[in-house]
Amino acid sequence: MITVKQITTKKELKAFVKFPFLLYKDSKYWVPPIISQELATFDKKKNPIFKDADATFFLAYKNEKVVGRVAAIINWLEVKNQNLKKMRFGWFDFIDDLEVSKALLDEVARIGKSNNLEYTEGPVGFSNMDKVGVMTEGFDQISNMITWYNHPYYVKHYEALGYDIEKAYSESKFPFSNVKPEFFKKAQELIKRRYKLTALQLTKTEEVMPYADKMFDLFNASYSSLSSFVEITDIQKEYFKKKFISFVNPEYIKFVVDENDNMVAFAIVMPRFAYALQEMKGKLFPFGFAKLLKAKKTSKDVVFYLIGVHPDYQNKGVHAVIFNEYYEVFTEKGIVDCYRTPELEDNEAIHKIWKHFDPVVVKRRKTYRKKIM
Repeated sequence: MITVKQITTKKELKAFVKFPFLLYKDSKYWVPPIISQELATFDKKKNPIFKDADATFFLAYKNEKVVGRVAAIINWLEVKNQNLKKMRFGWFDFIDDLEVSKALLDEVARIGKSNNLEYTEGPVGFSNMDKVGVMTEGFDQISNMITWYNHPYYVKHYEALGYDIEKAYSESKFPFSNVKPEFFKKAQELIKRRYKLTALQLTKTEEVMPYADKMFDLFNASYSSLSSFVEITDIQKEYFKKKFISFVNPEYIKFVVDENDNMVAFAIVMPRFAYALQEMKGKLFPFGFAKLLKAKKTSKDVVFYLIGVHPDYQNKGVHAVIFNEYYEVFTEKGIVDCYRTPELEDNEAIHKIWKHFDPVVVKRRKTYRKKIM
């Protein structure tokens, strides 16, 4: 018999966070999260998303053993401002037992129905800054810190429970040796002169911070047309600055500004922390933090986390300026492989940016949707 219990204690929340450590203990591709960070993400006193969102966490038990988990999420900015009657769910993991996955998703639908919402969609996080999608291809590829990994049987559960595909995403990689400067070297000089643009040279985290708010404003502007977009609020900006900026090498953050110091483009690249995180096994202390620092300095692989161009400058080749900046840094650091985070497969504009580098799709993922009856 399956029992689903709503989490009410810190002990249960820790069990929620640690369940995947049991489910994937034998996987060489799963990358564990940092336990303390996960707990902070779900802490309503620490994460400002809870000012605009509600979340209910559930654990499924079989013979008194945890066999599944799910977070049922309502982002009220999405519901009220965009009039999307969507019930989100994420952090959805379960053993290969249809009774378990059904029982958990029934709880999600129940909360959605009680709030007059029309459909459920997942797996997704609270906002666009969170992980997204269940993997449908690429199970033999190591994951990373900003995506979920899952067993192949997950997809069969969505299908068996009557869920339809909502959005499709792909992740790709390319060797840095594919990057040929002749595609952007001359072009970026012309573009900078024509539009009076400057690529900022940042070497310290404190140099990044004064521009961080402008970056998030530009993020909102450049991604607002996507169907999955939910705006980042001012209070969330402060949270994300503290959570992410310290993880990123300052030289991996690129800002392009106009003659009035207005930001027209940005990009964030992160060292690939996957192997360090596997070694850490979810713990920052006593040695985990040192492993992260080492990876930050020595990783020969990088992950393109975010890239955005102001709508007024899209299709004007501004990304050539960004790629030129990265080419110089990556050459100096001896970067080997470049990875891209999940991107909507129907986002043709972003795919055109990368075409000269001959990227190869290594993973695909999807979100699924079902009407609340």
